[in-house]
Amino acid sequence: MTRRRLGTDKRLLIVFVLTSILLSVTPAAAAQLNRDTGHFRVPGLQQPVQLVMDRWGVPHIYAQSVADVFLAQGFNAARERLFQIDLWRRRGLGQLSSVLGPSYVEQDRAARLFLYRGDMRREWDSYGPGAELAATRFTQGVNAYVDWLGRHPEAMPEEFRILGYTPDHWQAADIVRIRSHGLTRNLTSEVARSKVTCVAGAAADRQRVALMPKRDIVVPVGFDPCALPDDVLRVFQLATQDVKFANGQIRALPTQPDEALEASNNWVVAPQRTATGRPILANDPHRVYSAPSLRYISHLVAPGMNVVGANEPFLPGVSIGHNENIAFGLTIFPIDQEDLYVYQLDPADHSRYRYGDGWERIRTSTEKIAVAGAPARQVELAYTRHGPVIAVDESRHLAYAVRTAWLQPGMNPYYGSQKYMTARNFTEFTDAMRDWGAPTENQVYADVRGNIGWVSGGMAPIRRGYDGLMPVPGDGRYEWNGFYNGDILPRSYNPTEGFIATANQFNLPPGYPYPLGFEWTNPARYTRIADVLSKTTHESVADSMRLQGDQVSLVAQRMVALLAGLSSSDPDTAAALRLLIGWDGNESVDSAAAALFEVWRKRHLGPAYVKSVVPPKAVPLIGQPDLVTMLDALEHPSDIAARNALLLNTLGEAYKDVSKLLGPDATTWQWGRLQRTTFAHPLAPAVDEQTRARLNVGPFPRGGSEHTVNASSYNANFEQTAGPSFRMVLDVGNWDASRAVNTPGQSGRPGDPHYRDLAGKWSRTEYFPLLYSRTAVERNAERHIMLFPAN
Repeated sequence: MTRRRLGTDKRLLIVFVLTSILLSVTPAAAAQLNRDTGHFRVPGLQQPVQLVMDRWGVPHIYAQSVADVFLAQGFNAARERLFQIDLWRRRGLGQLSSVLGPSYVEQDRAARLFLYRGDMRREWDSYGPGAELAATRFTQGVNAYVDWLGRHPEAMPEEFRILGYTPDHWQAADIVRIRSHGLTRNLTSEVARSKVTCVAGAAADRQRVALMPKRDIVVPVGFDPCALPDDVLRVFQLATQDVKFANGQIRALPTQPDEALEASNNWVVAPQRTATGRPILANDPHRVYSAPSLRYISHLVAPGMNVVGANEPFLPGVSIGHNENIAFGLTIFPIDQEDLYVYQLDPADHSRYRYGDGWERIRTSTEKIAVAGAPARQVELAYTRHGPVIAVDESRHLAYAVRTAWLQPGMNPYYGSQKYMTARNFTEFTDAMRDWGAPTENQVYADVRGNIGWVSGGMAPIRRGYDGLMPVPGDGRYEWNGFYNGDILPRSYNPTEGFIATANQFNLPPGYPYPLGFEWTNPARYTRIADVLSKTTHESVADSMRLQGDQVSLVAQRMVALLAGLSSSDPDTAAALRLLIGWDGNESVDSAAAALFEVWRKRHLGPAYVKSVVPPKAVPLIGQPDLVTMLDALEHPSDIAARNALLLNTLGEAYKDVSKLLGPDATTWQWGRLQRTTFAHPLAPAVDEQTRARLNVGPFPRGGSEHTVNASSYNANFEQTAGPSFRMVLDVGNWDASRAVNTPGQSGRPGDPHYRDLAGKWSRTEYFPLLYSRTAVERNAERHIMLFPAN
């Protein structure tokens, strides 16, 4: 299908103002037409395939070959999530300008810098023998649905109507060449650490982030932390940020890191600790919230394959879920996979940089970027031996490039699940994880024979002579000596404790000799999970569901404990003390204490603490303090009187703040009145209010924080930005008793009943059955869709 070119930015604005008024078919009518279509003729299909959609919107795909099941999965992904996956592809390939206009040329160029450009045979082989077939058939399915829309334009998803373009065809290589959607590792922290070091010394950076294991920060010889340009990461951030639409028109926004928690929880409980005598596996990945959500649940059934669970909708297969024999769930294992390199340029020729005793030429290539409503633009892409050049400081004769493991073969995020989703035992599972690339992961495992395990995975660079905590000169003194073999990464099998849990915490074994990374998540979530699991010997699926909804903050408990015995003559401070002292740290949606605590922690105590321990110039660079560092300082003060004054002064100010936000009557305060969750559609900021209400889902009152098991990160306006959009608890071996929830719904079509039908369940920490047996699927079938070969 050819793209319909846009005229001008003025035409774009007119399209936005009119939006659905000009639609010849209403969104609801188009969605209903698509739902009522009970069969499709699909080119490339070898034999008929049946899709059974259950009443929660999960497709159970029954095919007679693996090739056909992947084609059907791609067809269904396009049927349910076409705008989402089309936008993903265009952003990743650097093709936004071709349909959205000249505002996106810079972002397109940035994305192209980070495409995989290596040997495609090595790339496909990295994911296993069936990986190329899976991508080929999946994209054939996507293209078949795009072609079907060409014959049925009345069913075109409304986002394409609003934006005025039509979806493109895919190629199999598109899926694996795109790398910039993955979770990045440490580059932004290197730059932040350098800026803090410049103004306050390296030791001050421990107030920003605590290193584990503890380590002194050493400025690499030859690197000047004060020489970094303020915008050194602009291109990198453009390459990795989502597509931004705003202010009634399409435009690129300033690049700011997402205020989001990219984390997760998972755990697995051995049979001797469960009520059923079978393992239980739980997983709730925490990612940025959106409508539709990042993940889509599918069930794929074909000879040699019977796997159900979640994956990104633009990828074939399942990355979180189970097959007949094993279950698997993931969290981030923070291996440092990135470095910023600084090059001395030849003052007489900026196309050369110093390497060793000589000069090496920067490699460049020119690409043409198609632009809607304007002539095509030519852009230059530049590379050193280490990676893409993201900035040049002409006056200082310096260039900056990114070295990242995710440009190596086999590093497409999550595509390595092609190897493990049909594994039958722990040996096969660890074999699959041995060469896992990205994102770096903790995988928990359970099988029907009662075994449990943990396997970490990720491509870990072997750094020569430095630790990766700061940028380094690119002159050859600081190099990678390949990558660690996956067998050296830590793992566990049937531990005596009878359970395994991970929550992105520092979990390297004592004395572990390999420096994989030093920046780990606050251990509060893990500690809470481990404490709960260690006290039960009859864990049930319902118990693990409750634990996923747990909102007890151990950080809050420790900070409130510091207030014991304190008093104040100030009325606001005294009232705050009465509210917090004795509080159990449960940050429930209706908690007045949680509202006061979070406002105190984020708006008052944290910033005041930072001001008290670092020079003024470092304060805005650090922002919120690292809570491991801050709590240690507050619990072991060198000056108790000064510590108490800091607590009381900031607490009184926080009480006044909450009184302004929620009113003077503290008995009416609720944390959920402040913290709210809205699953926002990417187009929402750029359309009229009526359309926005149909695209967005929410708001919902929200409890918890980034330190609770039911995690919730939020921005300065108390808007939740990330958390567990997908949850799963598996009864291993009794698969139909497993539970899951996706939010706001399975469908990506705003007019579809399954677009928002799961949001209420999610907000109440409720679930639906994650069905597996054909009998249970048919008993809960909402509709059947038949896919037939075209000929």
